[in-house]
Amino acid sequence: MSVVIKEVTSKKELKKFVKFNIELYKGNPYHVPGLIEEEMVTLDKKKNPAFEVCDAIYFLAYKDGKVVGRIAGMINRRSNETWNQKHARFGFVDFIDDVEVVDALFGAVEKWAKEQGMEAIHGPMGFTDMNHEGMLIEGFDQIGTMATIYNYPYYPKQMERMGYDKDQDWHEFKIYIPDGVPEKHLRIGEIVKKKYGLKVMKFKNAKSIMPYAQKVFQTLNESYAPLYGFARLTQKQIDYYINMYIPMLRYDLVTLIVREEDDEVVGFGISLPNLSKAMQKAKGHLFPFGWIYLLKALKSKPKVIDLYLTGVLPEYQSKGVNALLFNDLIPVYKSVGAVYAESNPELETNNAVQAQWDYFKREHHKTRRAYIKKWTN
Repeated sequence: MSVVIKEVTSKKELKKFVKFNIELYKGNPYHVPGLIEEEMVTLDKKKNPAFEVCDAIYFLAYKDGKVVGRIAGMINRRSNETWNQKHARFGFVDFIDDVEVVDALFGAVEKWAKEQGMEAIHGPMGFTDMNHEGMLIEGFDQIGTMATIYNYPYYPKQMERMGYDKDQDWHEFKIYIPDGVPEKHLRIGEIVKKKYGLKVMKFKNAKSIMPYAQKVFQTLNESYAPLYGFARLTQKQIDYYINMYIPMLRYDLVTLIVREEDDEVVGFGISLPNLSKAMQKAKGHLFPFGWIYLLKALKSKPKVIDLYLTGVLPEYQSKGVNALLFNDLIPVYKSVGAVYAESNPELETNNAVQAQWDYFKREHHKTRRAYIKKWTN
């Protein structure tokens, strides 16, 4: 039987769309399933404030009456305005290793993108940089993280077969926690604090960090502005992410660098215990027992730390603010027994970010790629 492509138009079909990823990777030791409830909200055009600036369509592929693939087409209008381009995005993409299925899925999303007046499509990307992006092309024998996509090795082969080209790569590192803060970091940190009038802020609970939450996202908007595909988050998006993420922070693993004269956030480092094993045990469900695995992992003494979000205002970049962040966080990581940190994706062209690991033992263990296909000059 030939492949049938159907647009997702109901909540029941959207749930099939979300659950297909979990079903396709059932039993895979490296895949980390997301939470079904969370992804349903992300894809809900009435609940996700990204739809203030985004359009989207979702497709399911069926063969012999069974779901065999999924793909989302998205247009972030704000990103296109920022970068002066007419690009659609594809994301939330999974498929069996079948040429007919892959061609039908991408054919549907490319047709939609052309009908919207777009000149190219790239991905995998999400609505914003806060969603998963980048297809794994190296590191298939490494467990994924909560912040990244895991995919089978046949995915990139299918992309290349269809004529998609490399648009951007991200590298990921295991960064081994040193026994102590490097001496150079200590010296730089003290100089930077005095020269720029900065202080290190720590927090004990959500109530104490909440007055700085908006400032953190303002700093994120400024520091991420030059990065591939980034578009500034709207106020509604910021509020959405604050409500989503602040309650799940592990506060000893969060450090802010604040300007003393006006209490503005010039840098932040937000890390979490690695939740990969807990997410695997949850199997996509927060209830009835998934939350127990996640809560236990969040409160644990983790062997692995996820460097979830780091940002420094442009005017303070390359001035040693990162040294201040790690001067505070390294002793915390050691105290909880962490062996290494997962960097999560870093653009291969972002030399400043890569350089911050020069004083640490590190291992480049994963690479992921955004592909692009253009159809007009």
